[in-house]
Amino acid sequence: MEQEYIIEMLGITKRFPGIVANDNITLQLKRGEIHALLGENGAGKSTLMSVLFGLYQPEEGEIRKNGERVEIRDPNDATALGIGMVHQHFKLVEVFTVLENIILGNESTKYGFLTTKEARARVLALSEKYGLAIDPDAKVEDITVGMQQRTEILKMLYRDNEILIFDEPTAVLTPQEIDELMQIMKNLAAEGKSILFITHKLNEIMAVSDRCSVLRKGKYIGTVNTAETTKEELSRMMVGRDVKFKVDKADAIPGETVLEVNGLSVGAHLHKKDAVKDVSFSVRRGEIVCIAGIDGNGQTELVQAITGLTPVKAGHVLLKGENITHASIRQRNTHGMSHIPEDRHKHGLVLDYTLEENLVLQRYFEPRFENHGFIRFDAVRSYADELIENYDIRSGQGAITTVRSMSGGNQQKAIVARELDREHDLLIAVQPTRGLDVGAIEHIHSQIVASRDAGAAVLLVSLELDEVMNLSDRILVMYEGEIVGEFDPKTVTVEELGLYMAGAKKQEQEV
Repeated sequence: MEQEYIIEMLGITKRFPGIVANDNITLQLKRGEIHALLGENGAGKSTLMSVLFGLYQPEEGEIRKNGERVEIRDPNDATALGIGMVHQHFKLVEVFTVLENIILGNESTKYGFLTTKEARARVLALSEKYGLAIDPDAKVEDITVGMQQRTEILKMLYRDNEILIFDEPTAVLTPQEIDELMQIMKNLAAEGKSILFITHKLNEIMAVSDRCSVLRKGKYIGTVNTAETTKEELSRMMVGRDVKFKVDKADAIPGETVLEVNGLSVGAHLHKKDAVKDVSFSVRRGEIVCIAGIDGNGQTELVQAITGLTPVKAGHVLLKGENITHASIRQRNTHGMSHIPEDRHKHGLVLDYTLEENLVLQRYFEPRFENHGFIRFDAVRSYADELIENYDIRSGQGAITTVRSMSGGNQQKAIVARELDREHDLLIAVQPTRGLDVGAIEHIHSQIVASRDAGAAVLLVSLELDEVMNLSDRILVMYEGEIVGEFDPKTVTVEELGLYMAGAKKQEQEV
């Protein structure tokens, strides 16, 4: 009789300094199913999957494949057992091509020389079969995150893995890429592959998974059949309380203009055309203006120009009436601008600093934290403890935890805490809830609304249409570097926005 479960993780316990990441967890994966693993940021999901992939060794428990106990000491053991993993932060060599990354560690040679002809043909056949369009000769550093993810998936398929682990696969994707990925996962399961899918996006779980197991604070809560549950029930299992999916906010009462952008043009990083073309808009106190659009339509370059990360080709940026087009980043920060950046690793954190050092990055020179050129570490520690408490930032060793070792969602919470807690007249929030669970999203949305109500101007850039509709007071749609429409979220539909985002429609009047 064929074993029903292809993989069983029984009584797994994994400890780190100051924290039990997995506390006696049992997880069973059926052959050919898509099994979602749901939990808050820092609930132990990635740790559990890293144990299955051989990156960590558990202190207790055992793993079985097809009913037989197996030892997985490292990722090579996992690969030999047919287990593959796409990590939350991709493990690709940036200077290698897509093809080189896919065959890395599994290369075919002839007379001691690398041969790629058969490998290329096989990779192209796999990409065709599963609808994973790639350019095998493109360098990884030049391709989009969606393309990088396809490279990671092809890496697994190239090795004939039958158990596929996806760790937060949609955290960095656009809505269109997410739909594509969901279809790919369904196709893989239909072929008989077994998929473990870590996420905290409830819509995705409802759309693709057969069953869902829930973890909370390192403990196993239960497994449910997706067809027999609801989003509300899953969020209750995950957070331990009811979660509001709608943002509570009063109507905006806009005041004076805080941010004014006039005729802004910004060059593109990858090609000669301008990424931002003659864009003008303003944001006033007490309102949340959202820039919506499909990723790659100039939103990144626009924000980098406003925050000082990239030079401006033409036009002006005014903050509270003062021209800051060529001001330093420190000057913008000390004059009332807070910025939650798009890329938390590149622009948001110094990963090898501690949590407390990251929380005072823009304030360590203030009298509160500095005395005659020396940092007052006691003041820094008590301030960090306060933010950790208020924003529920979870880490193994509190304020002295190295940020690199924290979960992605808790890294994001640290940035949000730092930027919202500083005195600011303007908050620029780019994908502020990327990679966060429903409980954390609810908290951060309420903090952004509180910031607006306290008199700040908020410029939100989001790819999540739910977030755009829920949080904004005014919506600007950006397409190919231009603002093509301005809308009131109370009267516009998601379908209408989608047409403007895709470039099918454009408002004629001046925005």
